[in-house]
Amino acid sequence: MSSSLVETVDIKAPVSVTWALWSDVAQWPKFLSHVRRVDPMDERRFSWQLSLPGADKSFVAELTEVVPQDRIAWKTIEGVHHAGVVTFHRLDDTSSRVALQIEYDPSGFVERLGALTNLDSVLANYDLGEFQKLAESTVAGESPRGL
Repeated sequence: MSSSLVETVDIKAPVSVTWALWSDVAQWPKFLSHVRRVDPMDERRFSWQLSLPGADKSFVAELTEVVPQDRIAWKTIEGVHHAGVVTFHRLDDTSSRVALQIEYDPSGFVERLGALTNLDSVLANYDLGEFQKLAESTVAGESPRGL
């Protein structure tokens, strides 16, 4: 069973800021709630450690496309099956839309239940909200709470 999700968030920050934050691997654990660690292996591959409800996961993902200030796409090459893309859209000089699309194969009871009940979408929306806070705080020159 394959699952997918598509979520978007509008952010009061220009694309240059949202791109810079998302393209910096060191920022990911700050806004992706289930990500415990991401370690670059080289320019295109990253080792991920996740802590999900009911399971810890590790996998290696490879960037498949990087278009500055436009899109970042990836797929896993070891571990779980997972692929996705984040796109960055200019709304005006001071705001942008970030869209996240993910395809994955849920394994185990908890992951299948999450896919069936749309819990995965709820978590993705939460993470996009955290990213929105980080980006808007960065533009405002503030230090985001809890980060």
